[in-house]
Amino acid sequence: MAQCEVCGNDYDMTFEVRTVGGGVHTFDSFECAIHRLAPICEHCGCRVVGHGIAVEGRFYCCAHCARQMSEEGAKARDAVGASS
Repeated sequence: MAQCEVCGNDYDMTFEVRTVGGGVHTFDSFECAIHRLAPICEHCGCRVVGHGIAVEGRFYCCAHCARQMSEEGAKARDAVGASS
């Protein structure tokens, strides 16, 4: 059994996530993996779980947040039903 690095739970079904930078992380749930690895929206502070938007090296959860924070982000569009 391995131990989750976020919650400390000893669990026989843990899994590893390997990052591009060479890090190896052990988790017992996707919830813990998201808590540790997901970027945080620079506008509203929520975890970016979906695709999100990167503008000028900053991460946002959606086009609305990107538009609020950056001139370049003002051009951002949501994927569905968006209009400028």
